[in-house]
Amino acid sequence: MRHFGHLAPEERRGLFQHEPAEFTSESPGRTLATALGATLYCPATRGGLADDVRKQNRRGVVSMVLCLEDSISDADVSAAETNLVRQFEQLADGGAGVPANEIPLLFIRVREPAQIMDLVVRLGPAAALLSGFVLPKFTEERGIPFLEALGEAESAAGRRLFAMPVLESPELMHLETRAGTLAGIARTVDKYRERVLALRLGVTDFCSAYGLRRTPEMTAYDVQLVASVIGDVVNVLGRADGTGYTVTGPVWEYFRLQERMFKPQLRQSIFTGRAEELRTALIDHDMDGLLREIELDRVNGLQGKTCIHPSHVLPVHALSVVSLEEFSDATDILRPERSGGGVVRSAYTNKMNEVKPHRAWAERTLLRAELFGVAREGVGFVDLLAAGARAVGKPAGEGAGAGAGAGEGRVKA
Repeated sequence: MRHFGHLAPEERRGLFQHEPAEFTSESPGRTLATALGATLYCPATRGGLADDVRKQNRRGVVSMVLCLEDSISDADVSAAETNLVRQFEQLADGGAGVPANEIPLLFIRVREPAQIMDLVVRLGPAAALLSGFVLPKFTEERGIPFLEALGEAESAAGRRLFAMPVLESPELMHLETRAGTLAGIARTVDKYRERVLALRLGVTDFCSAYGLRRTPEMTAYDVQLVASVIGDVVNVLGRADGTGYTVTGPVWEYFRLQERMFKPQLRQSIFTGRAEELRTALIDHDMDGLLREIELDRVNGLQGKTCIHPSHVLPVHALSVVSLEEFSDATDILRPERSGGGVVRSAYTNKMNEVKPHRAWAERTLLRAELFGVAREGVGFVDLLAAGARAVGKPAGEGAGAGAGAGEGRVKA
């Protein structure tokens, strides 16, 4: 699979100076952690789940979480597990036109550690399509049983299975317990480092601890209580010195028109001609707030994003593409002859590249460039978004079918 693989080859060549690289579920963990991109959550109760997975793959989704936790009621868990096993078996049969190696990375969000082994056993050969499990409300005390169960399930499945812990407990939100909780989480994930693919942030749960909910015009970073937790999580668990983990961006929970209080946040100047229709569609579907939050995610050290609606996937991926200017700066910083450090002027003559301080940024940028591609000179976010929208036959910002949308049991993450 590859990002923007749903575009026609000739269109990709026109958009990218360096096209996104292919990867598989067997690629190194560091590669997959960056490749996750927009991870689409979907309730495991959906009767057409196998078809949904295939459909979203054709629309550019490369990672999905099939949820047995907060997106479904307690009474539906048993039926959802049965449905999940049946849907995996349908996917493994490959009877609906998509080869098994083109199915996105699939993760199951469980409630309890015992579900991990139980599901792997019930999946049987279909477990070959499973990339891992999402572990809810992760703390040191809760996390160890989950990770030990994952190790046992790996042996039973005969394949690598990753964990994606969700950091969402009130102990992380409360100031008096935050430092101790973060230290405990760090001890736990370090002990099982080879199994931890990425850490996910449960901002909806953080807000619930104080009865808060951000509007479509506000990002997670405008909620100061939440922003402080994100900063502390990245501080402890997202360091670029080799000890850190990929931390993914929080969910954007809006996908339909709301009454707008503030002026739109998308500059009109970057949209010209027919692209103005794209700008209008994004604003009408409350996507301008999402776009701003994606940019703030990256500048605050987060990669990828939890998504609960298909219309969010394309903006996340379009904003993950590396510009030619970023690529030029990153490759210049990492030239072997610059290993001793120093300062050089950017080839674009608009900034200073300080070799040692910018090295970690450059390494991260080149990995993103490998997986999301490098745009050609003059190709921007608007071009990528418009191309993706044409490929799926939907106006940008409009829903594309399956997902945890209205009436479907939305997922908190």
